Amino acid sequence: QVQLVESGGGLVQAGGSLRLSCAASGSIFSINAMGWYRQAPGKQRELVARILIGGSTNYADSVWGRFTISSDNAKNTVYLQMNSLKPEDTAVYYCNADLWLRIGERKSTYWGQGTQVTVSS
Repeated sequence: QVQLVESGGGLVQAGGSLRLSCAASGSIFSINAMGWYRQAPGKQRELVARILIGGSTNYADSVWGRFTISSDNAKNTVYLQMNSLKPEDTAVYYCNADLWLRIGERKSTYWGQGTQVTVSS
């Protein structure tokens, strides 16, 4: 019912930039938070950045100062501006949303299909 669609991944050189987008669609009553996680080969999926409905954000220590998360609440869309990319940023990036489908229902978590980010050295 709810779909998260990521875009913006690709191949860049170290020091370059990418901007990821994720649009949530479906019968969404309200979104509590949206964020980005990433998973590199052989590693656990980890939080990259998250933005709450009130606008507060949190970042992984490894990306602080380089990545910026933002959102367009009217479009249920979250963005991740990634600057000064490093080879260690290479991973599949997954969009995440915590949301309510309807009033009175428990909050649910949804995931996008992932978009590949590859940073060459």
